[in-house]
Amino acid sequence: MPRYTVHIRDEWLAVPCRDPTYTIQWLGYEALKRYTKNKPDNGGINAVKDIRFVARRCQGQGLLDGDDTIEDVLEDNDFVEIAIEGDTMSPDFIPYQPGVSHLTAAYRESDDNLFLDGNSLTSTDLVNLGRGLYKIKLTSEAENGVVKSRELLDTIVKENKVVYGITTGFGKFARTVIPVHKLKELQENLVRSHSAGVGNPLSPERTRMLLALRINVLAKGYSGISLETLHRMIQAFNASCLSFVPEKGTVGASGDLAPLSHLALGLMGEGKMWSPKSGWADAKYVLEAHGLKPISLKPKEGLALINGTQMITSLGAEAVERAQAIARQADIIAAITLEVLKGTSKAFDSDIHALRPHPGQIEVAMRFRALLDSDHHPSEIAESHRFCDRVQDAYTMRCCPQVHGIVNDTIDFTQKIINTEINSATDNPMVFAERGETISGGNFHGEYPAKALDFLAIGVHELAAISERRIERLCNPSLSELPAFLVNEGGLNSGFMIAHCTAASLVSENKVLCHPSSVDSLSTSAATEDHVSMGGWAARKALRVVEHVEQVLAIELLAACQGIEFLRPLRTTTPLEKVYDLVRSVVKPWIKDRFMSPDIEAVHRLLLDQKVWNVAQPYIEKYNMELLQIEACGPIK
Repeated sequence: MPRYTVHIRDEWLAVPCRDPTYTIQWLGYEALKRYTKNKPDNGGINAVKDIRFVARRCQGQGLLDGDDTIEDVLEDNDFVEIAIEGDTMSPDFIPYQPGVSHLTAAYRESDDNLFLDGNSLTSTDLVNLGRGLYKIKLTSEAENGVVKSRELLDTIVKENKVVYGITTGFGKFARTVIPVHKLKELQENLVRSHSAGVGNPLSPERTRMLLALRINVLAKGYSGISLETLHRMIQAFNASCLSFVPEKGTVGASGDLAPLSHLALGLMGEGKMWSPKSGWADAKYVLEAHGLKPISLKPKEGLALINGTQMITSLGAEAVERAQAIARQADIIAAITLEVLKGTSKAFDSDIHALRPHPGQIEVAMRFRALLDSDHHPSEIAESHRFCDRVQDAYTMRCCPQVHGIVNDTIDFTQKIINTEINSATDNPMVFAERGETISGGNFHGEYPAKALDFLAIGVHELAAISERRIERLCNPSLSELPAFLVNEGGLNSGFMIAHCTAASLVSENKVLCHPSSVDSLSTSAATEDHVSMGGWAARKALRVVEHVEQVLAIELLAACQGIEFLRPLRTTTPLEKVYDLVRSVVKPWIKDRFMSPDIEAVHRLLLDQKVWNVAQPYIEKYNMELLQIEACGPIK
């Protein structure tokens, strides 16, 4: 028999439905009957039949028509919100923001598991966990380590030892000893008082990453968390029951205290929580609707849940992964622009770059050689200007290996820092079961990821800065030999005029966002935390910079493909024609002015999904393999 979960005021009710041809109105009245039946005073409702209400899906808050049949608009175990007209007792729901989450639109529970041990998670794994591609399980070795660590803490409490954060207060109150019977309240108060963040909530994907990373760090076995609490966290993750975590409020010193406290608060059944089925609601009801129990904090567990750099690191992991993806695709886009502007490939000669052997520079030059005119992939466009009198190109084309190259090396450096941080114990105090003691330290300080992410923002920004100058060259007829702003009947049509302005505005924003946040510090916690990293802002800025870079390069790719239209019937190389075909599968040529934002967003989505890279990658890899064969065996016969 189908069953539907209905939310009325502060209650979740399971309503079975014998006949799916019943209407949404029937479901609402049936839920109201059950609600009033369970209330001593009928919930203040005198006559259910006289009530007027609005029904909407909890997921996305979409309105449901009362006359529609249940089978037409709901699936088994769907979640529905009933809002009584004029009712002041209905709790406020956080409105769903379209575009924030890709989980919301078509969430499917994964059948695949990723085993966490606290030592081997990568930034790629973490982003995939955020996307909902895996559930989490612990390795048996990790479980054993967690148990041993907890046993030591239980012994400390039993023997009434004075240990920071376990039997004492926190920060300035480190010398205040707390009675044993108040240790649970101590941990709960810690989480509640530290849940002081502000701003929009993290998207579901980013909250999943934050929760997954906290689970991974606790799985190392140095935090003193109980296996029971850790399992409940994993159950919440696997059900995508995700706490309301405001994006602002961390100084990245004693870890990301505010965001991690909000994360823990929802797991305690307090505050707000989101799931793909329930949408936003009170945390205790979301957990209850998924058959989950709130965590009940034991000594030190509140501190274990909120002490660490997981906000900085999880956002940093996404920034690194997206930076890596756009950096690879920037080479492809720049190669198309060079073709359209009738540039030369001579500047990418391997002997030139061997004289300045930075790894990123050599890699980028190789990609250009793999994509541009060669015996493997002849270009009719290149052939058309082979004997022109131009000696060398502008820096924005000629110096791509040098400019794009350092971006690649910067990303590699940052990724190493982030991957180390992902698998680091950043709690305090650390619990060493094998030594039988706890030790206070400073692993929670976010300076490592903060500095690296500031560096990442500065590095990856240059992809947009140089791209915007290439867009200018494409749009400027005195530099491109193409129609002004890449459109016929200029004046009647404006073409790419304002798309270039958009790119310029994003580059200008990035120049401000690239100011490093980690050079700042403000003393907090009554001078106990007297040097902080500001790593949360470093991570959020880095993500914003990467997003702007993606958007600028989307505009360049659109402009470069439009430029090809004016060079037809000449064709470029096979790999670049494949990229052109990919773009044309989502955006038609620009014949006359039209609404441009959807075109930019469509190409931005291609870059986010790495489809431009996936089209060109086989050609680049084949070229690289042939190079390796030549180096190993001499020329291929």
